Amino acid sequence: MEGYYIPVGVESIEPELFPDVALYLRSGKNYVLYKSHGRNFSKQDAVRLIANNIDFLYVSPADMEIITSYLEENAERLLNDDSFDGRTKGKIIYQTSINFVGDLFQNPKKVGDLNRSKRLMENLLSYLSRDRDALSSLETVMTHNYHTFVHSLQVTALSVLLHSEAYNLAHDEMVDVGIGTLLHDFGKIFTPQKILNKVGKLTEEEISIIKRHPEDGYQYLKENTRLNDISLAIVRDHHERINGKGYPRALKKAEISRSAQASGLCNVYCTLTIDRSGGKALPPYLAIHLMRQEMQDAFDERLIKILEGITCSEEPQQQLIL
Repeated sequence: MEGYYIPVGVESIEPELFPDVALYLRSGKNYVLYKSHGRNFSKQDAVRLIANNIDFLYVSPADMEIITSYLEENAERLLNDDSFDGRTKGKIIYQTSINFVGDLFQNPKKVGDLNRSKRLMENLLSYLSRDRDALSSLETVMTHNYHTFVHSLQVTALSVLLHSEAYNLAHDEMVDVGIGTLLHDFGKIFTPQKILNKVGKLTEEEISIIKRHPEDGYQYLKENTRLNDISLAIVRDHHERINGKGYPRALKKAEISRSAQASGLCNVYCTLTIDRSGGKALPPYLAIHLMRQEMQDAFDERLIKILEGITCSEEPQQQLIL
């Protein structure tokens, strides 16, 4: 996340409680100082910004750790505050989750704090379970320019919903699934940024480097955390396919854990439905069609049908784009 200003929803900036950091407005690709350090953010500020249809202010990367800590420490309280509607709560928990992933990518040693991961996942699961329109709130954070972190959250939210429909999981196992999915691309911290950010076709050598990330992430997390086998399997095997044509181990069918299969399916779906520079986002019904036609036998058809039920309505024009 280095170099990116961090968006913070105006609704979650509580006067008198929010950390004293400089806040910025975004103007095109530039960031203009709105509130300097040492000046309080008031209720009048919030009213004025919302009246002008400004949903986010931005924080300098230098203050990211302060803001991330504040949001994580206050997420449960904010989510239980009845003065916030569901969409606002979605902005809060999604932004908190994205900042969490960004913080771990920037500071990999922090990934060993399992209690922090579980606390965040408990809040995310709580929100997803009680808000029927939870996925639609993702639209508010999808426009911000740190694809890997937004993608991690998108896959996690969808994977949790898919698991809840497909399997009868205990709550603790669902937490493990969520943590593993949120960290599924952790191995990309070892991938050169020039490859991750490349626009256009990758070379065969670059593709081979990218394909190392599941094993790299698995090995690091296994050696440096207390994550269990459910979470670790998702990290290692989310690019495996039941036809044996996946990587890094070319596993087949039951050799791939059910959670890795489900998370891998959501990973592909989310990749197809997010608009990234150089790639056009597909509406859900076309993404599902493409996965059935061009990735035949790669995924369990039962899981595809459940995913289709979650993401697709009856009429194409009414499709929910995550």
